[in-house]
Amino acid sequence: MDSRLLITLLKAEVIPAMGCTEPGAVALAAAQAGKVLNKPVDSIEIVVNANIYKNGMAVGIPGTGSTGLEIAAALGAIKQQPEQRLSVLAAVSPEELAGARQLLSEGRVRITVDDDKSNLWICALVKTGVDWSRVIIADHHTNIISIERNGEVLFSKLTDSARETVDNRQILRGDITIAGLIAAVEQIPSQELAFLLDGVEMNLAAARLGSTRQLGMGIGNVFAEMQAQGIVADDIINYAKRLTAAAADVRMSGETVPIMSSAGSGNHGITVILPVYAVAERMNCSRERLSQAIAISHLVTIYIKIHTGSLSALCGCAVAAATGASAAITWLLGEDIVKIEAAMKNVIANLTGMICDGGKVGCALKLSTAAAAAVESALLAQRQIIVPSTNGIIASTIEETIRNLGKISNPGMIETDKVILRVMLAKGEQQTAS
Repeated sequence: MDSRLLITLLKAEVIPAMGCTEPGAVALAAAQAGKVLNKPVDSIEIVVNANIYKNGMAVGIPGTGSTGLEIAAALGAIKQQPEQRLSVLAAVSPEELAGARQLLSEGRVRITVDDDKSNLWICALVKTGVDWSRVIIADHHTNIISIERNGEVLFSKLTDSARETVDNRQILRGDITIAGLIAAVEQIPSQELAFLLDGVEMNLAAARLGSTRQLGMGIGNVFAEMQAQGIVADDIINYAKRLTAAAADVRMSGETVPIMSSAGSGNHGITVILPVYAVAERMNCSRERLSQAIAISHLVTIYIKIHTGSLSALCGCAVAAATGASAAITWLLGEDIVKIEAAMKNVIANLTGMICDGGKVGCALKLSTAAAAAVESALLAQRQIIVPSTNGIIASTIEETIRNLGKISNPGMIETDKVILRVMLAKGEQQTAS
């Protein structure tokens, strides 16, 4: 396995994000459409697939005190800075926020759902006078596939040479094994992975903020208080839970604090990084060893997401990211591939079935659970505790187990996803009516 391709993949998938990545992706599409016109915006129409809508309904938007895709779209179109990618919502000025609020109050921002789009899909149509521009993002949060202005195609991955763009995930497709992937990471000089430590510092800063302030649901802050009072032990599992929950509190509440994402998700990035850091810190691991473990955590998570899909009814922040984290933690504890795969199976057996019902402050609860499962599964695997392959979706190999997990996600939970969205929409209509 080519280590250069792994590093390229990591640099593509591990990027800073300001706020939840689904509103961030909507803001990115609107920003690109706005930049094409380079004029004050008259109206914005956004069409998204169900999962983008679901994940953006109730999540806080940084620097606004508001939630939802509408304010994100308005800010993106006004800021017109698509080069910032998923950080397009960073540093919102009072003037930009006032302009966005005016667009919303005048009913000039509209969000609709295209039920026929099963994969990640965002179409942003921005109008100014007689001019209009349309931008489409598909499959991945930053993957712009089409840009139009007044009917003229300026860019298209379907027609341009840009369609030859490399699929960075290709290296993890096919007959790749978890053992082979981890062996490849072990061969990468640690200095070439040092950039991943920026994500550790970034997410740790969010965790420290959430541990000292009552943000979101305040789970991380309350955990810190209970540990200080001796009500909850400050052991390695609870330390991982506190850091992870605290960072999620910060992110989901809409604080203007960047998060290092993984596989297109900030919450994935939190779960991928912080439980691994917690164990590494308590074990006094070197920064070089930590960087390798973080690489394993990211890459295993991306490998799983290839099978489960970018967005689904499964909570990937728990199932996929916790499985990646558990692989990395077990590697830190001894580099035994049998135990690493055992830990991964333990997480999948434990957390599969946890649903994604959108991005919101309550995600901190799920991430806390995921962090605990990641550490517990690693510790159990160290003691030869492994879910038997006769149990449920657990197979004889970890690769087949992950493929089974993918089948649960798609096609297994497609109807579940639709029901979740219908429930959320009905609840929203009831709350609006009241």
